[in-house]
Amino acid sequence: MIVCIAEKPSVARDIARILGATAQRDGYMEGNGYQVTWTFGHLCELKEPNDYLVNWRFWTLAALPMIPQRFGIKLIPDRGIEKQFETIAKLYAEADEIINCGDAGQEGELIQRWVMQLAKVKCPVKRLWISSMTDEAIKEGFANLKDQAQYESLYLAGLSRAVGDWLLGMNCTRLYTLMYRQQRGQVLSIGRVQTPTLALIVQRQKEIDNFKPEPYWVLSTIYRDTLFTATSGKFLSEEEGKNAFSLIEGKPFVITDVKKKQGKEPPKQLYDLTSLQVDLNRKYGFSSQLSLNLIQGLYEKKLTTYPRVDTQYLSDDIYPKCPGILNGVSQYMVAGTKPYLAIIQNLAAMGKKLPKSKRVFDTSKVTDHHAIIPTGVVPSGLTDMEQKVYDLIARRFVAAFYPDCLFSTTTVNGEVDNVGFKASGKEILQPGWRDVYSKEEQTVYESPKADAEEKTLPTFVKGESGEHQPTLTQKMTIPPKHYTEASLLRAMETAGKLVDDEELSAAMKENGIGRPSSRAGIIETLFKRHYIRRERKNLVATPTGIQLIDTIHEKLLTSVELTGMWEKKLRDIEHHKYDAATFINELKEQVSRIVTDVLHDNSGRSIESGDTPSAPKPKGPSSAAGEKSKSASPKKRKSTAKKASVKEQVEAQRQAVPQEGAECPECHQGHIIKGKTAYGCSRWKEGCTFRVPFA
Repeated sequence: MIVCIAEKPSVARDIARILGATAQRDGYMEGNGYQVTWTFGHLCELKEPNDYLVNWRFWTLAALPMIPQRFGIKLIPDRGIEKQFETIAKLYAEADEIINCGDAGQEGELIQRWVMQLAKVKCPVKRLWISSMTDEAIKEGFANLKDQAQYESLYLAGLSRAVGDWLLGMNCTRLYTLMYRQQRGQVLSIGRVQTPTLALIVQRQKEIDNFKPEPYWVLSTIYRDTLFTATSGKFLSEEEGKNAFSLIEGKPFVITDVKKKQGKEPPKQLYDLTSLQVDLNRKYGFSSQLSLNLIQGLYEKKLTTYPRVDTQYLSDDIYPKCPGILNGVSQYMVAGTKPYLAIIQNLAAMGKKLPKSKRVFDTSKVTDHHAIIPTGVVPSGLTDMEQKVYDLIARRFVAAFYPDCLFSTTTVNGEVDNVGFKASGKEILQPGWRDVYSKEEQTVYESPKADAEEKTLPTFVKGESGEHQPTLTQKMTIPPKHYTEASLLRAMETAGKLVDDEELSAAMKENGIGRPSSRAGIIETLFKRHYIRRERKNLVATPTGIQLIDTIHEKLLTSVELTGMWEKKLRDIEHHKYDAATFINELKEQVSRIVTDVLHDNSGRSIESGDTPSAPKPKGPSSAAGEKSKSASPKKRKSTAKKASVKEQVEAQRQAVPQEGAECPECHQGHIIKGKTAYGCSRWKEGCTFRVPFA
C-alpha cells in the first residue's frame, strides 16, 4: 500500500480524488492501492525546556543559558492531534512506500519530516513537488515524483531555523523578562526576527519624534503657464532668497536649452509574495497577514500558483502553458462582463507568438517555485477582497507579455540674469503595457513625483524670451514617514536599506530578514505584544516597544544587518553552501555571550509593561521567537481557544474604529467591511451579528 500525506484535509481530498482513493475512513481515505491522510499543519514541535531538564521548568537566571545537548521533538499536546498521529503512525507502519505531499516549501518539508521521525518510518519515501493545486499539476507531479533525499538540505535549513529560533527566543525572552520586567507575570518577548523588525520601527519613530522642522525658501517663476524652479536649490535663509529674487524681478526670462530624450519602461516584473503584499497594502490598505490569507485561499481554490515565493521569474517550461493560462483568465466573468478579454485579445492581435522575455522567463533564477501567476482555472464565486487580489495577479501576468511603454522626456532650461531655472515633463508616446491598467490603477506603481514628471510641456524654442512671474516660497522640512506595512515589508526584504528600485531590492533579498511567508506573522506578533500599534496606515512604536529596544544593548538582537546575515546562512544551508551544524554552534556561542553580557548589567533599568500571558512561560519556539508557525491544531481546538476571548476582543473592537479588511473579532472567519451606516462582518449573510455603527 502507498501512503500519501498532505498538510491539510482539503488538499488530501483533492489528491485522493485524483488517485481514486474514494473510500472514507477515520482520518484517511483509501482506494486504488493508495491511502491518503493528512496533518493539521504542525503536529510536532521542538521539546520545551522542562522536557530536557526539570530545573528548566522554572524561570530563573541561574538556569541560563539553556542549551540542550541534542534537540528533540514531541507531539503538540492536543487530543485531536494525538488521535490523527496515531492514525498516521499505523498507516506508516504498514506502508510499502510513503509519498510526502506536504506544502512544497521549507516549512512544509519540516512538518512532514518531524511526523515521519516520530513515527519511526523505515520504508522508502518519495516527494510530490508542485507549484499549483490544479488537477493537471497534481497529475503531472505524481508522474514525476522525486526522491526525498533530494530535499535533505531544505529540511536541514528548516530545522536550523527552528532550532535557532528556540535557542535565541527561549533564552533571551527569559533573560530580559527576569532582568528588566517591572511586575510579576510580565513577559518581554525577544525573537530572532521580531526584535530587529521592532528596532526598525522604533528607530524611525525616534527620528520622527526628534525631528525639528526648519524653514527653507524656494525660488521659482512661471513662464508661459509653466513652473520653472531655480537650479541653485533651496535657500536656508530668507535673506538669501530675497537677494536672488531681487536679481530676477522685472528682467526677461530666456530659454537657454531644450532637450528631448526618448526612453522606454518595461512591464513590471511578476509578483513574488512580498511585492504582492506591498501592492495590496498600498492600494487597498490590506494588512500583510490578511493579504497572505487571501493569496493562500486563491492557491487552495486552484486559481493561482504557490504563494510563499521570493522569485519574480518563471522557468522556461512554463512558457508553452501561458497561452492556455491567458485563455482561462480571459473567460473570467465579473458582473456580466469579462474584464480581461479585451486586453488579452489586444495581446493576441500583436503577434502569432507570445514574446519570451528574460525579465519573465529565466530558469536560473527559479529554485523551488516560480513567481505567482494565475493557473488558468476560471474563477467563480470570489469575494470582493479575493477579486482584488486576483485582479492584481492577473493583470501583472497579462502585462508581462505587452511591449514596453515608450515615452519622451523634455527638459527645458532657462535663465534670468545668470540665475538658472529648469522645468521637466514626460509624455507617453506609446502606452504599451500601461494599456492593461486604467490611470487610477497605475497609481499603485508610481513614485510620489510621478504626477509632476508626467505633465506635458508646451513647445519651447531656444533663445525665446518674455515676461515671467517670479515667486519666493517659504517651505518647511518634513520628518521621515512612518513605516506602513508595505514599506516595512520592503525594509525587511532589503535588511533595512531604503531601496525603491525593484531590481536592486531583488538583488538584496538574500540578506533580507524573515521568510516571505513569515513576515506577516512577525508584524502581527508585534501588535499582539503591544510593541506597536496602527494609526491609520502608519505603524507606530508604543512606549513599551521603545523601552524594550532601548534596553537591549546587544547588536546581535536588534541589528537588521546581522539578522540578514543569519538569513543568508539559512538560505546557503538550503543550497548546500553552508553547514547546518556550524550555524547552530555559532548561535549557541552567541546566545551564551548575550546571557553573560546581560547578567553583568547593574544599571537597574526596567520596562513598564509588556505582553502578559496567564502563565509566564512561552508556549514554544515559535511564540518565543516571534515567528508565526502554521496552524498547529485541528479546527475544533482552534475555535474553542478563540471563543474564550471573543467577548474581550469584541468589546475592544467596539471601542475603536474598525479597520476594513481586519479579521472579524466575533466569528473569526469573515473580515470587516464598510456598509452604508455601520461597519460589519463580510459573513453577515451566514449569520454573523458583528456590527459597529458609524460614530
